Amino acid sequence: MASRDEIFTNKLFLNAVLPLIKVIASDVPSLAKKFEHAHGVMQVSALDPDSPDGKVATHFVVNCGEWLVHNDKVDTAPNIELEFKSIEAMNAFFKGKMSLSTLPKMKGIAKHPGLFASFMAVLLKMSSLLTAKGIPEDEDTKALLVKCYFYLLSSGISQLNKLGHPDVHDWALKSPDRVYAWAVNGHDELSAYLRIKAGKSRAGRGVYKRAMPFFTLRFDSLDSALGILLGLDDMLDSAKKGKLIMEGAPEFGAQIGEYMLTVAGFIQ
Repeated sequence: MASRDEIFTNKLFLNAVLPLIKVIASDVPSLAKKFEHAHGVMQVSALDPDSPDGKVATHFVVNCGEWLVHNDKVDTAPNIELEFKSIEAMNAFFKGKMSLSTLPKMKGIAKHPGLFASFMAVLLKMSSLLTAKGIPEDEDTKALLVKCYFYLLSSGISQLNKLGHPDVHDWALKSPDRVYAWAVNGHDELSAYLRIKAGKSRAGRGVYKRAMPFFTLRFDSLDSALGILLGLDDMLDSAKKGKLIMEGAPEFGAQIGEYMLTVAGFIQ
C-alpha cells in the first residue's frame, strides 16, 4: 500500500497538475491546432490494487478542440493511455525521475498515432514549463507559466485540505468564510482563488467577483510573479520593493506562502 505522502503526491498530480494539460493545449496556438479535428479519450493512470477500479487516473475527452477534464476518474476504454505500474512509479516519473522502472505502458499508439503524438506534445510542453529554472524570455510563455502556477497552487492547497493534510486541514477547519487570491496587475485572465469555510475548500479560476477577497497575493508584473513562483526571489524582499503587494494582513501572506511551499514540496 502506498504511503500517506505518496497518496498526497499522487492526488496532487491527478487533480492539480494533469488538469493543466487542457490549459496548455488551449493557450499555445501550435498545440491547439493539433487538436482542431481530434476526437478521443486520453488517460494517464497508475495501477493501484486498493482502488475500486484497480487503478487511479485522470482522463481527458477532446472533440474538435473542445476539452473536458475528468479529474481522478478512470475511463475503462480510453483511446490513448499512459499506464504506470504503480502510484509510486507515476509520482517518480512526473517528478522527473525517469528510468525503466518508472516508464508507463503506452497504449493506443498503433490505432491512434496522431492523437498519441499530439497528447505527448502537450505533456512535454507541460514538463518544460513546470521544470523551468529561470524566467522565460517571451511574454506569452511568462503569462502561461504564471497561470499554470496560480491554478496549480490554488487547486493543490484545496486538494491537501480535502485529503486531510494535518496542517492545511486544521487551518481550513478553523477558518471562517474567506477567499485567498493570486493576481498580476494588468493580467486578470491569469488570476486564481481559493475559498475556505469551516473545513471546506474550493479552488477557482479567474477573478473572484462576489466580494473582495480576504487576502490577495498581487504582483506588479509577470517577472515579479515568476521570481517568487520559481523560488528566485525572497517574498519579504519583493514586498519591500513593491514587486509583491499583500492586500490583507501580512501574516496571512506568510501562511499562504507556507502552504504554497507545501504543495511544491510534494510534487517537485
